[in-house]
Amino acid sequence: MDVGAADFARCLPGLRDRVGSAAFLGLDMEFTGLHSAFQLNNQPSLFDSPAERYQKVRQSVQRFTITQLGLAIFSEEESNKYVVHSYNFFLFPSTLGVTDVELTLSASSIQFLSHYGFDYNKFLKDGIPYMNELQEKILSQRLSEGSWKVCSALNMNVVKKAIDEVTCWIAAAKEGDTVILQDLSDSQMLDVQLVLRQALPNVWTQPLGDSEVMVKKVSPQHRQLLESSSYDCCQKELILTSARGFTNLFQIIVEAKKPLVGHNMLMDLCHLHDKFYNPLPESYDEFKKNIHHLFPVLIDTKTVTKSIWKNYHFPRASNLLEAYEVLCSDLNPTDPACPVIALASDSAQYAEKKAPHEAAYDAFLCGSVLLKSAHLLLCGSTDDAAKANSSFSQYLTILAEYLNKVNFIRGCVSSINFSGEDASCRYPPPLVVCVRGWPRLNERQIYQELQPLCRFDIRRLSENQFILLSNRFKHVIRVLHDYKDHPKLQISVYNHWRHSPHVNCLLKVSGIVALWSLLAFVLGRAPSCSP
Repeated sequence: MDVGAADFARCLPGLRDRVGSAAFLGLDMEFTGLHSAFQLNNQPSLFDSPAERYQKVRQSVQRFTITQLGLAIFSEEESNKYVVHSYNFFLFPSTLGVTDVELTLSASSIQFLSHYGFDYNKFLKDGIPYMNELQEKILSQRLSEGSWKVCSALNMNVVKKAIDEVTCWIAAAKEGDTVILQDLSDSQMLDVQLVLRQALPNVWTQPLGDSEVMVKKVSPQHRQLLESSSYDCCQKELILTSARGFTNLFQIIVEAKKPLVGHNMLMDLCHLHDKFYNPLPESYDEFKKNIHHLFPVLIDTKTVTKSIWKNYHFPRASNLLEAYEVLCSDLNPTDPACPVIALASDSAQYAEKKAPHEAAYDAFLCGSVLLKSAHLLLCGSTDDAAKANSSFSQYLTILAEYLNKVNFIRGCVSSINFSGEDASCRYPPPLVVCVRGWPRLNERQIYQELQPLCRFDIRRLSENQFILLSNRFKHVIRVLHDYKDHPKLQISVYNHWRHSPHVNCLLKVSGIVALWSLLAFVLGRAPSCSP
């Protein structure tokens, strides 16, 4: 079900009820870009520590935004049966009285989403506004000070026209006279009212329907009475609620404390923090602490399926849809007691047609993969009676070792643990390349040289030495074998004491110091010549 700005306020009460009664929530997002090209070496690398990767992701999140957020609400209707309501929320940053937000678009990401049918008109024209707590604080301060600022260039032209029209009208108007301003959008209606009230102390404004504002000439005393009325649509709290937009639903999700399920969800969590909570902190540890406070139970289906795929002879699944199809196929050995997943009528299209990279569909896949994976694990550890009457609390118990562990793509740890220490992983030993007779060789040239054989991440060690890292043992074995007698590239297993520039520098300095000490000792012992 698609939800835009025009429908969001109407849908919010029902969403609150469904989130409150949910067993868990599936989440997925689409973005205007993934990895910022503004910073060099911003791609994920096996050399990255979790803190270094966080800084890379943080830089990208600050430049890109969310185009679509998918939320799949899984409700446990009865034992072993779940009903799913899956929503596509089109989002667009709020332009209501806050500093104008700059958006960056990645050409490859835009092309990718276009290929899968993404509707950019809904994103741009009907995107639900949102803001984080810092932006809300700035907006609240401006409302309290009466210093309203129109940020939208489109609204600015409309406001200027309205001021001109009202200024001309009010000169000849009497108290009680009214004029109607027409053809205004929701944000324009608010901007027009706040600017007119701020500029003219003897007018009062009131919305009429969905696109009109009535302006009435009143005395200053009458204006004060109207401002204290509970029916004033321009009250501070009402404006803040409108400006928060999707952030209102985010706060409902945070308060509900339901398990949140995603797939490779580090980027999603960073955007949730930055766009709806607060700007991402510089400290990686503070980020982990904040996320765990907001979402005490996280489940990354990539972390779960990586483990399951090692124990079953499933074909390789390179993405979420492929993992879902494998778990739904005859290759899955689970019995008929596998949980029933029924799509609600407002999401029934996903039962008939695949929609990869549509956020609501992918959010549905996340939750479905979780249930099927959890049932697979349960089948291997309990008797038949438990399988037939399994509940989500049982699934959480069997998934205990995966909770709050978010997959870490190509890095020095296997996952980020939001409730403890990050889990290390066993990778092949690093290799060192010693270059001979190939001047001015760089990392890209070495990558291109090795690419036909295998994939390595490469970092320069010294003028003629490079470190190679791979996450596959067979790649390390292959390159050691094939380059054993290469005339220009000598590749061997890295040894810290032999290859580290710091150790070599220390040994050289120590050697020089020892040589000078020996020379001083010898000269000090030499017999002095008498005159």
